[in-house]
Amino acid sequence: MTEKNDRYVSSETIETIDANDFLESVGLEARYRPAIGCVIPAYNEAESIAEVLQSLLAQTRHPDVIHVIVNNSTDDTVAIASRYAGPHTVVVNGAEQFTEIYVHDIGKNPDKKVGALNYGFTLVEGCDYLLGVDGDTTAAPNAVAALEAEISSDTRIGGISAIYSIDDTPFTGLIAPFLIAGQRAQFAAFNMQNMLRGRNMAVLGGQFSIFYIKALRQVMVENHQSTPWVKDSEVEDSLLSLQIKSAGYLTKISAQARADVGGMTSLRGLDAQQVKWNFGAIELMWPGQRGDTKGQPFHPNLRLRWFENLSMLINGVTRVMFVLLLVASLSIGAFVFSPIWLLPPLIAILLNFRIALSMKNRDAKDFVFAMTLVPAEVYMWVRLGHFFRAWTKFLSRKQTDNWAEQAKAERGSGNAYLAPIIIAIVVMSLLVVTWFQLSVVTQSTILWIGWPILGTITGLQTINMFFTLIRRQRGYRV
Repeated sequence: MTEKNDRYVSSETIETIDANDFLESVGLEARYRPAIGCVIPAYNEAESIAEVLQSLLAQTRHPDVIHVIVNNSTDDTVAIASRYAGPHTVVVNGAEQFTEIYVHDIGKNPDKKVGALNYGFTLVEGCDYLLGVDGDTTAAPNAVAALEAEISSDTRIGGISAIYSIDDTPFTGLIAPFLIAGQRAQFAAFNMQNMLRGRNMAVLGGQFSIFYIKALRQVMVENHQSTPWVKDSEVEDSLLSLQIKSAGYLTKISAQARADVGGMTSLRGLDAQQVKWNFGAIELMWPGQRGDTKGQPFHPNLRLRWFENLSMLINGVTRVMFVLLLVASLSIGAFVFSPIWLLPPLIAILLNFRIALSMKNRDAKDFVFAMTLVPAEVYMWVRLGHFFRAWTKFLSRKQTDNWAEQAKAERGSGNAYLAPIIIAIVVMSLLVVTWFQLSVVTQSTILWIGWPILGTITGLQTINMFFTLIRRQRGYRV
């Protein structure tokens, strides 16, 4: 027996206490840590690849392995990425973390980004999760940890996308800041829509998303594919998201993980990117078979896409009608101003302001873009051009490589983005000439019918904007 402070404790009790402490410490050490394999497809990313790798090495939870898959590149991407190749050991919060970076130059790759992703998948399919990162995307330091915590908390989740935005600090001038502000607002509105739909993400964007390897394997089996990503679609990430959802898994947007993607700083580049995205989405939405891509019009992940396209159609119709009716009314001195027409722009400003207010990293540029109305309205006309071009290309059934078109546009080549402007000018000119050939009675009849129709459509739009404005955002920040 052992004497201590006039109390006696048996040696057996002491041994039991020591054993319990030991078992508890072993239990803590034995907790399973899932393996994350990171794949970075990189095409001419010399300007950004170093920052991307530094962002990953600065994470509070490092991927266990990082593979940079360089494809079709003609710049110094390989040389710059290779500076980071090899093992990296970092102490984070007192704990040592290890990761290793590999750089693969697969040369000419006809499947482009899809081919690079599938090559990377073969290198990490032994891991639990695949983290896909674009070669121009940087993430907040806790992004990987947040994605891992969320996806490992529920085995029903097949993939989770980060909350995307664009860092607007490096841009100066007039056009680039304007386009970046528009893209930031566009991302914010899209992210909030997904957040309020139970955080169900329609598209697991390849910019910074984590995938459950088991879900990817199931997609391959159910769709008779040898790889997770296929080259059939212009939007490989959207198609994979549909397949993951169809396989019975959830596709989510993260509540915490944030990443800044590369924005388009020219009208030419933005047009090519948005037309490719819209064209690919239309292919997935449209009923029937087009090549190897089967339309899935009733897929739950495409409901938001249908709403977006319907919304863009209505926005285009109301704006064109307003311009034509205004010019026509002024031409014969029949325009009468009504204060009620100020209500739609006022609601639009308030809605834009709320979108800016919902941004996590908002700044003065976001509020200027929202509150002055003119930049947001001009950006809407730009988006209408993308919408028009995408549907025109789709309905024409003309076979074009939209990946190549985007790459060419980002190099500063091609003038296809001017097509909507030229067509609009030609059509407007013809309508003006036709208008002045009509009799006064016919002109008055057109105005008498046209303004009420426009008023009704605009009124319904305004009601929809109002309900969107007052909808609770549940504390989400995008």
